[in-house]
Amino acid sequence: MDYKKMYFQLAAKVADALDILLKALQEGESEFLDGDPFPGLKVITIKDENRDSE
Repeated sequence: MDYKKMYFQLAAKVADALDILLKALQEGESEFLDGDPFPGLKVITIKDENRDSE
């Protein structure tokens, strides 16, 4: 068997897989930054009744 050829084929496939994962990561980050990162999130204030009575 030609182990050198097999090694380089494997290395090329691993590089392809990393490229696919990196592209997916970049697209996900871009969508997150372009969109509303927390849809439906509302900020409310809670009145502390103990503080007002002092």
